[in-house]
Amino acid sequence: MHGVVPIHALLRGGVYVSGGFDLRDEPWIPVRLATGEPVRVGLRELFKRAHEIADLELPVPPAAAGLLRILAVITARIARDGAVRLDDAGVAEDIGKWLLLRRRVLKQGRFDPDAVDAYLDEEVPAGRFDLFDAQRPFLQDPRLAGQCVDGKGAPNPSGVNKLVFGRPTGVNGAVLFGHFTDTAPVPVPAHEAVWHLIAQLYFGPSGQCTPRRITTMRTGSGDAAPLRKSVSYFPWAPQLFTTLVLSVPGPQVEADWETPDACPWEEELNDPLGPLHAVTWPGRLLTGRFRHAVLLVPSADHRSVTDAYITWSTHQSALQVRDPYQILDRRKDGAFQPREADGSRALWRDLDSLLLKDSLQDVQRPPCLEELPKRLLPSLRVRAYGFDQDGQQKDSVWFQATTPAVLQWQEESDPQMAHHVSRCHRLAEDAGARLDFAAKIAWKIATDTSVDPSARAKIRIDQKKPGPWAGRALARYWPAAETVFWQLAKPEHIGAGIERRFVEAALAALDEAIGPANRADIRVARARSRARAILFGLVPATANA
Repeated sequence: MHGVVPIHALLRGGVYVSGGFDLRDEPWIPVRLATGEPVRVGLRELFKRAHEIADLELPVPPAAAGLLRILAVITARIARDGAVRLDDAGVAEDIGKWLLLRRRVLKQGRFDPDAVDAYLDEEVPAGRFDLFDAQRPFLQDPRLAGQCVDGKGAPNPSGVNKLVFGRPTGVNGAVLFGHFTDTAPVPVPAHEAVWHLIAQLYFGPSGQCTPRRITTMRTGSGDAAPLRKSVSYFPWAPQLFTTLVLSVPGPQVEADWETPDACPWEEELNDPLGPLHAVTWPGRLLTGRFRHAVLLVPSADHRSVTDAYITWSTHQSALQVRDPYQILDRRKDGAFQPREADGSRALWRDLDSLLLKDSLQDVQRPPCLEELPKRLLPSLRVRAYGFDQDGQQKDSVWFQATTPAVLQWQEESDPQMAHHVSRCHRLAEDAGARLDFAAKIAWKIATDTSVDPSARAKIRIDQKKPGPWAGRALARYWPAAETVFWQLAKPEHIGAGIERRFVEAALAALDEAIGPANRADIRVARARSRARAILFGLVPATANA
């Protein structure tokens, strides 16, 4: 057994607890081996067998998005060529030298087991990877047991339901993934609690939270976590080893290069009332911008979590920095912001933003997709993790998606295919927008007897009463459009007239939305004819000939 640590004891929430769930060796990360076998591994086994692992299979996508950032930092600490590590600040001064170092690391094909043990057992202080360590539990603040108290000084935890995304909290909490109540909270297994701990730190809400008393004031509000309502994109290789090495962000970031880099488990606890640490590469860039503080309360046997404290970690203004795994979109005021997660938007609709260089003035692709090794491009896919949320408390849906091997079509490598993919996407979006308009026009004609149904008559749509056909049609159109998109996103279709294929998908969706019974009505028939004409307007005249 590696890394034996002393057992500490501390009064937490009224009971004495000790460490006992060591994330280095406890099996808490679900993965799928190259053989197809699903297993759970700890950090040590994950890194030592990364070349044998085909995929992460974490069932909570926001936790996976956070975990990959944590794993990327650890990768930078352990991946090396000789004595030179990927996080070497001296090498990072020259991007060309850093890319050559990364190439040499990739050529090794696996992580050095001795380097993995050295980092986990020697470089990081004892107990820092223990989920329930009394002094420094992993990614937690043990001070919360004495700071989150009520007016009489008694412990005031937030509840285990507050920890687990998808469980309802309070009186009106929505039930998303199970039936739980605050009056009868169900403990969560320790390995699952880690997932939700990570998800809270990266995607937690803003607004009211459990009050934290540090001075004479009990402040009970905080800011949104750094990844809230966002979607992350990672280069995805056939082996986890390659995925992790490529996920280490390049050193072209705006970071403080004079301040030593550190992760939360490598340094002392922050001062909640003090200034923020400068953003350094890669540790604080990926793991040092949390706005929440969490403390888990374990069961007596340390195999589950029975309660949790969740509150604010700082009220200092967040330091602005470019996240390496996000697409940036230009706002109306000219500034850029991360593309927000949309549970109704499929990943293929983001492909041109991932393939084209930043020649698109309104979109910037994720820095992690820059400077990828050309020899690997034919095998590289893109994995997306998103969480559709509002900026405060509402969580709608999370999602995970993976593309085929599309990064071989990046503009630097294959400009024709990159622009062809962009054209396919644009035509799909045009047909979708036209379908939305046509279906609303059709509903207006079918239901308003005062409307002139003739082809050239102008019709005003009441956006407050659009009718049901547009929503139904789009719900049917987008899955069909995705099928058409992948059929057309091939080199043999470059330069071909492909508009009609998307229009045909839109026409079929319109017919399904209206329904065969309705189409028998003469006014509905006229409405449908008008809508079809609107859609056919997208097809060039030569294609109709």
